[in-house]
Amino acid sequence: MNKKISDKDKQDWQNFINSTDKVENKDQKISSSPKRYIERSIDLHGYTLEEANQKMNSYIEECFINGVNKINVITGKGLRSRNLNDPYQSKNLSILKHSVPNFIKDNHQLMNKIISIDFEAVENPSVGNFDIFLKKK
Repeated sequence: MNKKISDKDKQDWQNFINSTDKVENKDQKISSSPKRYIERSIDLHGYTLEEANQKMNSYIEECFINGVNKINVITGKGLRSRNLNDPYQSKNLSILKHSVPNFIKDNHQLMNKIISIDFEAVENPSVGNFDIFLKKK
């Protein structure tokens, strides 16, 4: 494609190059009003199952009231859980990594405040945490 540039276009370009006027930064308009995104973390290492569930119940309520968008829940992978040696205990449900998300999922009061729980991370054996995304208050 061989298009010739008109003399007017050449003159307009030359005027633009020689001009001292500033070009409007459109990106600045976007970044001048950043959305408020708040993320919190909680570490449940060392908690019993009942303590962890109670802590998560109050923590989700507190985060929802304070406008938190995302909670990173650190549970550990469950590799050192004592229940692995007990054949009469559920391998998955007594490990915090599995039981805490199930507790939250079964609690309708908490789920009314939650957009989603990252169950892919829960099911991944190499991950010891998962995320909860909260609704806006």
